[in-house]
Amino acid sequence: MNEKQVHKFVNRYLEATECSILEKSPSHFTVKLSPFADRELTNRPYYWSFVDRLGTEPETMTYLLVTDKQKYDAMEADKAAGSKTAAAPAETEEDQAANAALSRSLGFVHGSLASNVRVPREDLYFGSRKLEQLFDAAKSKGSFVYLFQEMDKKSPHPYSSSPYTAWLAVNMRVEFACDRKREEIHSFGVSLATGLCVEQFHDRLVTMKLTPRLPSNIHITRNGLSYNKAMSIVEAALERKLKSYDYGWAGEASARLEEELARITGYYEPLISNALEETKAAIEEQFVQRQAEIRWQFEPRVTASAINCGIIHLEGID
Repeated sequence: MNEKQVHKFVNRYLEATECSILEKSPSHFTVKLSPFADRELTNRPYYWSFVDRLGTEPETMTYLLVTDKQKYDAMEADKAAGSKTAAAPAETEEDQAANAALSRSLGFVHGSLASNVRVPREDLYFGSRKLEQLFDAAKSKGSFVYLFQEMDKKSPHPYSSSPYTAWLAVNMRVEFACDRKREEIHSFGVSLATGLCVEQFHDRLVTMKLTPRLPSNIHITRNGLSYNKAMSIVEAALERKLKSYDYGWAGEASARLEEELARITGYYEPLISNALEETKAAIEEQFVQRQAEIRWQFEPRVTASAINCGIIHLEGID
């Protein structure tokens, strides 16, 4: 994941969570978090429990989120070099005496009491703690969506109504694993009105404008399928697709598994047969554990899991 992809993801997250972007460039965001994002990202449970108990207006945090450290630091260096600050006027003897008195009575006094509150900086790059936190927040809160297609043209008749059909959209991850691993993403859409199942449904959705708000002058057709029935249609479609695959890799993995089991058997059996009684049980236990590890590593398996899903209302009756 490069800097541009990180920047695009962060921008989408901030917009989706309704954060206030105070300053923005291709390499950074200065943002005041929304209450929702503050709860997710700042780890301030005591503060938010205080706000919830008293019902007060929350004061959310402001962050500097840097998505391209090299460009941002270079930009800041250019700003610092280009801005010539005016020389401060020389202190008079009276000023020096007053400052000395303040230092004796109050200790250290910051030179700029009117300075802005410090804005914490977070460098976001693939693998950084804060970006992983954003991923987790987006995954936990964005695993299910409820959206409507925006109509390209509004009806000229205020009392007319266009039919919309609800679709169950599911993105599935299929993992082919042995001592090697490969993943595939499959996107399905099932019409809850007719049961029609469409593959590569996500590709169809990305060409549309979708909104969480119910558009005007539409009506939703009645669902003929339950969510469980629609999900079973997705599972059946994915199973049919996977049955058509070539599983020669699984046979090769099973052969490598047998070779590894034979290798460790040849190593441990002489140890067990020649071991003393007090150590034999420990060696046998280690042998069984090693066999389990080898099977977990080499045994071929195919697993499917849902990444995210949603109910998408699309124009027309399908």
